[in-house]
Amino acid sequence: MKALFTYNYGNEKMDLIRNLGYEVILKDEKNIEYSDDIEDIEVFVCYNPFSTLDITKMKNLKWIQLSSIGVDQVPAETILKNNIILTNNRGGYSIPMGEWVVLKTLEIYKKSVDLYNQQRAKKWKMNTKLLELCGKNIAFIGTGSIAVESAKRFQGFEANVIGINTKGTETNYFNKCYSIDELDKVLAISDVVILTIPYTEDTHHLINRDKLNKMKEDAVLINVSRGSIINEKDLIDHLKGGNLLGAALDVFEEEPLPAENPLWNMENVIVTPHNSWMSEMRDERRFKTIFENMERYIKEEELINVVNLKRGY
Repeated sequence: MKALFTYNYGNEKMDLIRNLGYEVILKDEKNIEYSDDIEDIEVFVCYNPFSTLDITKMKNLKWIQLSSIGVDQVPAETILKNNIILTNNRGGYSIPMGEWVVLKTLEIYKKSVDLYNQQRAKKWKMNTKLLELCGKNIAFIGTGSIAVESAKRFQGFEANVIGINTKGTETNYFNKCYSIDELDKVLAISDVVILTIPYTEDTHHLINRDKLNKMKEDAVLINVSRGSIINEKDLIDHLKGGNLLGAALDVFEEEPLPAENPLWNMENVIVTPHNSWMSEMRDERRFKTIFENMERYIKEEELINVVNLKRGY
């Protein structure tokens, strides 16, 4: 059985895949195009090669394993039409992203940027406007694995962790969950709003001028999902109006973030380059998921992290 990888996990790990019974073909994802040697590939392990690779030519393709959590990069119509199984790396980056969410919330609450600027200027001035997390309402829009790992960490600060999901389903480490229909209510009571919901047609610009106006003026907004869940122009206007205590953004509508984008220079905005998922364990965790699924596939067992594209996750 032929498997195409667009990332080399090293000789030791790739040999583990071969020992399962796969013939492994390695290609560089950055410039991969269709060629005759991948015509009969059955298993495809990748992140986002779809802008240069036409998978409709891979007539034997049965399963795509993504190294990402998000699935918005895949050609959904082709996958659905050809009954290709799609699995993702759900949970693989949740721990570093959970740490990042807590870190950025604390950086905003503890005025870290201001204090670091004072340090560089060798300026000794006490800041009396620091806040604490204890007792604050921390709201997650989306209660998947990233939100769960973040919520687990916020519980240690004695915060009140609430979540939004489709039906208000109870979720571990959340004090209470609400349905998506109660979004306005949750925004109005939340001190910190964190976006961890998948990007779909329904969540495009979910956070817009109307929703921002529902939030507290001193709320914090954090996005580790996808940039287009926020209407960026509306957010910039909202921030320019003196609203929000701060925002920490790891994802943007256009990436890399253009140099002329006002978000770069806003004092109450933390910009990071889609970096929240990074840690020294990233390859270990995603390979563990890949290996488990490839072992299951060869044994004709049910795969983990199967994505239902009709539902968007």
